[in-house]
Amino acid sequence: MNKTLNGSYKDHDQAKNTWDDLIATGIPRDNIFIDEEAKVVKVSVPAETEREILEIFERCVFRRT
Repeated sequence: MNKTLNGSYKDHDQAKNTWDDLIATGIPRDNIFIDEEAKVVKVSVPAETEREILEIFERCVFRRT
């Protein structure tokens, strides 16, 4: 079952770096959405990969929402 994780970012560079890290870990592009108006990255992943995604969010100076 998939879970959607959200992380807020301060600027476009943080969002881009996170996008790149998520892609590098094998997350399909279709599972990543950047909401530029709300400044939130949303990722839909299987529940068992949640920890890895949260580590990426924290490394990229995110605040989980």
